[in-house]
Amino acid sequence: MKRHSLLIIILMLFFTCPVLAQEPPIKAGDPLDLDKAIEIGLKMNPTIAGSYYAMKAKEAQVGQARSGFFPRFDGAASFTRNFSVYNTNDPYYTSLLEQYNQNVANVTLKQMIFDFWRTPTSLNISKLNLESSRRDIDDSVNKTSNTVKSSYYGVLKAKRSRDVSVEVVGKYVKHLRIAAIFFEAGKKPKYDVTKAELDLSNAKLNLINAENDCKIAWVNLNNAMGIDSDAEYAIHDNLEYQKYEITMEEALKTAYQARPDLKSLEAQRDSAEKSIARAKQEYYPQINGNAQYNFAGSRYPLGQGWYAGVGLTVNLFDGLYTTNKVAEALANKQSVDSKISAMKLQIMLDVKQAWLGLIKAQQTIDTTNVQIKQASENLEITNLRYEAGLADPLEVTDATVSYSQAKLANINALFDYKVAKANMEKAMGSK
Repeated sequence: MKRHSLLIIILMLFFTCPVLAQEPPIKAGDPLDLDKAIEIGLKMNPTIAGSYYAMKAKEAQVGQARSGFFPRFDGAASFTRNFSVYNTNDPYYTSLLEQYNQNVANVTLKQMIFDFWRTPTSLNISKLNLESSRRDIDDSVNKTSNTVKSSYYGVLKAKRSRDVSVEVVGKYVKHLRIAAIFFEAGKKPKYDVTKAELDLSNAKLNLINAENDCKIAWVNLNNAMGIDSDAEYAIHDNLEYQKYEITMEEALKTAYQARPDLKSLEAQRDSAEKSIARAKQEYYPQINGNAQYNFAGSRYPLGQGWYAGVGLTVNLFDGLYTTNKVAEALANKQSVDSKISAMKLQIMLDVKQAWLGLIKAQQTIDTTNVQIKQASENLEITNLRYEAGLADPLEVTDATVSYSQAKLANINALFDYKVAKANMEKAMGSK
């Protein structure tokens, strides 16, 4: 509850201060960690702003429903000039309308005395709809946080992959230099130099692709944070393996208790149940008190008078409007029940997919760590054998490719683990 209230206060302060909202939240080259990226995303993302204003509309509807408890004052005034109309063909009447002024003014007071719980029920419905919209904000926050996390890790993945490409280019440059020295000394054929040049060209092409992937990753991160920019920042690299301990049963239990989209639907279900009762209340009478003070006459001072009374109105027949209104409310309730069932199935799917993703990524990380060690040793041995004249260029190429593939696979596994953890947190309704 404290976290929810704090979030609402932050949103109120931000969305009611347009001057602050226009200031750039971060500049190119500034330090950026994951928490700051999420903070910027929550402030700048337009989806959250839309959910916030939808909540404000629901708050206004609560006030509208509450107004039924209070008296209503109305004032009215009119002036009418009546003119004489003569009919010369009528022997009995010389005029059908006398010529005079008519002045009317009145003040009316109306007060609901008892409406068989219509107003309290409408107020409860509005409050439940407001609670649903608040949960929608929480859901937008969770989705935005998840998107920022995935995009943040995407940048780290792209940067590390680019670093691997740079490293591979360096290895092929070194190999080309050695091959050229051996060729000039007559110890290696021209083929070795040509093959080394081809490998270096392919490595440079991979580096170009890696650089482009890195730029795209920055664009995605800025977009996730709600910033129209392709700026790059001094990002903190936290793409390391930290085991996330949780069982599927614990995750499912937490998700069913905390998922804001499920809580929103549950509030909608309660609102739909109240709407059924509200529709049925139209079958009952209403008791209202009313009073009016009148000023009327053709000349001043106007005559004055007042009246007060209590009225009872009963719906005798409305063309089956109320009957169909009840049927509509029942159908809406059943529709929300179906959505809740579907949401619970989706929650189970989200949790299981995230949990299995964690397990797979963890196993892949362990395997690729071994592969990196093996590929690094194999590459070192192959280079030494080539320098000793015991290996051909194809062996060097294969060893270098295996090394780069092992490192890239490890980076992908780390990225997958971080994303799976973020998906698990989202599946459980955690920011």
